[in-house]
Amino acid sequence: MLIDGHGRKVTYLRVSVTERCNFRCQYCMPEKPFSWVPKENLLSFDELFLFVKRAMDEGINKIRITGGEPLLREDLDYFIGLIHAHNPDVDLAMTTNGYLLAEAAERLKRAGLKRLNISLDSLRPDRAYKIAQKDVLTKVLMGIDKAMEVGLKIKLNMVPLQGINDDEILDILEFGRECGIKVRFIEYMENRHANEALRGMHGKAILERIKKRYTIHALGREGTSPSFNYRIEENGYEFGLIDPHKHDFCESCNRIRLTAEGYLIPCLYFDEAKSIAEYVKRGDVEAAAEVLAQVLRDKPEKNRWSDEMFKDDISARAFYETGG
Repeated sequence: MLIDGHGRKVTYLRVSVTERCNFRCQYCMPEKPFSWVPKENLLSFDELFLFVKRAMDEGINKIRITGGEPLLREDLDYFIGLIHAHNPDVDLAMTTNGYLLAEAAERLKRAGLKRLNISLDSLRPDRAYKIAQKDVLTKVLMGIDKAMEVGLKIKLNMVPLQGINDDEILDILEFGRECGIKVRFIEYMENRHANEALRGMHGKAILERIKKRYTIHALGREGTSPSFNYRIEENGYEFGLIDPHKHDFCESCNRIRLTAEGYLIPCLYFDEAKSIAEYVKRGDVEAAAEVLAQVLRDKPEKNRWSDEMFKDDISARAFYETGG
């Protein structure tokens, strides 16, 4: 069993397999050149699995594959297959922008992937282009269709941005309802790599937009999920809101993160991290486990987001390295 320094049971590991991405989203990495970390700097899938296997044996029962865009990493289905073969009951999920999903969905499903979170910030091609700085919408929608066809469970994530896509909140909600897919609205998370001109929407403002059409009822958080859930009275559809600016977001945090280069990160916001790379490269799983124990002891009680953030407090963490 893995316990952090505040007595919280840690059961959820997020593994970033690459920092590369084929989008340049305004809220993530709009100015980053199309480059990548040299392959020799990345842990191989077998090296990653050495640590992941140990983590599962010590109580991790949920694993999410992230990036960057994870589908840019070749042979991802091989890594997923290793995890699934070791523990078929692990809740094995992936976050993706969906652009390459139509071609990959079937083999990911065969390898053992169970669930997907897919980013969908607009249903208008011009706005999707503006946000991702690439013509993406058609292929993303094709990816969603294919994932549904092969039987992968899906959630859709939208980041509402003032003056860009905030008038599509209800459109995205209706799209999810019609497809039978849960939509989760995510507050924009301030970071130094994003477009400085962006202004996100707080959860209350997002809910007010929805209340203009529907009566909604709060359901609360589902276990340790960061999503606060709501039900629409008129049709029974349920959606979620992820609001990291609230500190109750952290109270039941059960997550730890591992980057493609082997850094263990205790909290999405925090910049502190410790490397296990040298240990897994030489097969020393015990030493890697000792680093994990230290990271868990150092895991902060709360993130640093708040409703009144000053510029110097904005995270320097690159979300494309940690997978959000």
